[in-house]
Formats: sequence, C-alpha cells, structure tokens
Amino acid sequence: MSDMNEFHLSAEAIRGTIKVPAHPVKPDITAEEKKALKERIKKLMREQDATLVAHYYTDGDIQELAEEMGGCVADSLEMARFGTTAKEQTLVVSGVRFMGETAKILNPEKRVLMPDLGATCSLDEGCPADAFTAFCDAHPDHTVVVYANTSAAVKARADWMVTSGIALPIVKHLKEQGEKVLWAPDQHLGRYIEKVTGVDMLLWQGSCVVHEEFKSVALERIRRLHPDAAVLAHPESPEHILDQADVVGSTTKLIEAVATRKEEKFIIATDDGIFWKMHQVAPGKELISAPTAGEGATCESCAHCPWMAMNSLQNLEEMLLNPGPQHEINIDESIRERAMLPIRRMLDFADSHGISGKYQGNA
Repeated sequence: MSDMNEFHLSAEAIRGTIKVPAHPVKPDITAEEKKALKERIKKLMREQDATLVAHYYTDGDIQELAEEMGGCVADSLEMARFGTTAKEQTLVVSGVRFMGETAKILNPEKRVLMPDLGATCSLDEGCPADAFTAFCDAHPDHTVVVYANTSAAVKARADWMVTSGIALPIVKHLKEQGEKVLWAPDQHLGRYIEKVTGVDMLLWQGSCVVHEEFKSVALERIRRLHPDAAVLAHPESPEHILDQADVVGSTTKLIEAVATRKEEKFIIATDDGIFWKMHQVAPGKELISAPTAGEGATCESCAHCPWMAMNSLQNLEEMLLNPGPQHEINIDESIRERAMLPIRRMLDFADSHGISGKYQGNA
C-alpha cells in the first residue's frame, strides 16, 4: 500500500536535508506608503504588459493587488488555467516555484517572472526527479499521478498531474478504469485519497512542513474551548487531524465552507494565508488557526509557509524594476513538452467535468 521498500529510506534521507528558511520580517509601512507602493507596482505592470497570478496562501496585500489589477487569486488548478487565457505576455507568479514552472510549461511563448526563484516547497524538494524516476521504473504497472507541488522534471515522468481540488475525481476515474496508482509526493493527501476511493496506491513519503505542524492533542483542546466551531482541514494534514475535521478539502473547498456553512466560528488547519480570502467572502465570521504548538512541536512553519512568505509587495516592485534572468522561469524544452501532457490531461478533465479551482461565490 504505502511501502516504498528501498526507496523509503532514500526519501526519508532526502526529506531530512530540506532546509526550511526563516520567515522574512515583513516591513512596517504606513497605509499611505503601502498605497503608493501598490500604485508604483501597477504602473510597472502595465508598462511591462504583465498580469499578477497569486495563490491563496500568499500575503493578503498581494492577493488584494492581483484582484485590483484583474489578475488571478486562486489555487494551483486555476492558476495553471488562468495563464493560458490571459491576454498579457508576462505572467508574474506570486507563490512558489512549481507554480511558476507550471505557468511556463503551459505558456512557453510568455515571459514568466517570480519575485524570488528561491521560493520552493518541501514537497517539491523532497521528491527529486532521479529518485522518483527510479521508483516509477520499479513499478511499471502503475499509472503515475503527481501532485502539483513537484518540479517540471517530476511532472515529465507522470501520466497525470493533479491539484488537491481535482485529485479525488481523477483518481476515482482511474480506479473505474482498473488502474493502479503510483502517487507522489504528499503521503497524507495520498492516504486520504486512497481511503476515500479504495484505489490500489503506492505512496511516495513526502510531506508539507506547514501541515505536518498541526498537533492532534492541541486541536482536541481548542475544540473543547470552541465547541461551536467547525474544523476545516486541508488533506495535506496528517490523518489524526483529518479525523477531527468537519470538512476536508482543497483551499477552494475550505473557502466555500466558511462562506456557506451556518457556523460563525471556524478552526482552520491549513496555511493561514487563506484567511484573507476567507475574511473577504465571510467578513463576519471568526477564524482560528489550528494549533501548531504542543508536545513535539518544532514550529518550522507556524501555520504559514516560509517559502510563500518570500513574496512581498517590496520584492515584487524590485523584480519589476530589474526583471532579469534572476527572476525568470525557464525550462528545458524536452522536459517542458513531456511535463505539459499530464497537466493538459488534468485541465481537459477539469473542463469536461466543470471543476474549478477558484471560489465562485460573491467576494
């Protein structure tokens, strides 16, 4: 089921080498200074025929700017789709590197920039292409399904790419076709999908440093303090967190739950960058971060991805003032062509089944 044999120790060793960056200190600026900064960025974006594509986990100031400019604020499914329809010739991706790579894979003719190319992801870092290829080669009878949080080279080895918002229907479809699935890299999301679908699945042993931090006993305590609150959890969280959740789902599904459920209070087990959009769609509701403190806590993330935190209005302006190769995503063409196939397969499936990665309610 999830036994990787000789690859298990290899993956464990690789994950142990991941260097989690310290959270950058957010500059303290006045409201007037922020307004002026945003106006300068908008001017630079217009001059460079650029649009801003931001993930729900980025800083609220960036999400607000993207919406003000007619860009995109969404999960990685909709971020991937948006770039293919945007009229602008430059895509500025505010998120982590695999999101920029996905944009470039689908839009090779466009310039794709990121404020900091060092903004990576523990799931991506913990699934190197050479080790993953060896794992796939050892199991040739399995359909290879990779999560979006992987490098272009890993996607190039896959049959399907999925995001958390579309993983369940795609894996259900594969099970109906009689397929066995090799899944990477997030073991918790993989186990959740395996449990829900009953598919025969091999799991790579990756994990997200944010979702790994949520603590079961501490969550039980905070639930007792707030018995009227619903618990919402992203399926990258460990099973002991998902077992306590009222809703398990993608970022878009969790945002929808806050907007539509009758509860006035929610305990959220995912990156707290999502709170900006949740407050926007449900301004009167109370949001509480699921606890990352407690016995065994290391708080490498404290409910916010340190790589996502590398995106700011300040370095967005700096990038636009000097948009050189240190900010541009480029991918070897042979890898890009192979990686496009599983992504395109996912997008075609989403289109044919009416699946969106963007909250469609009133914002």
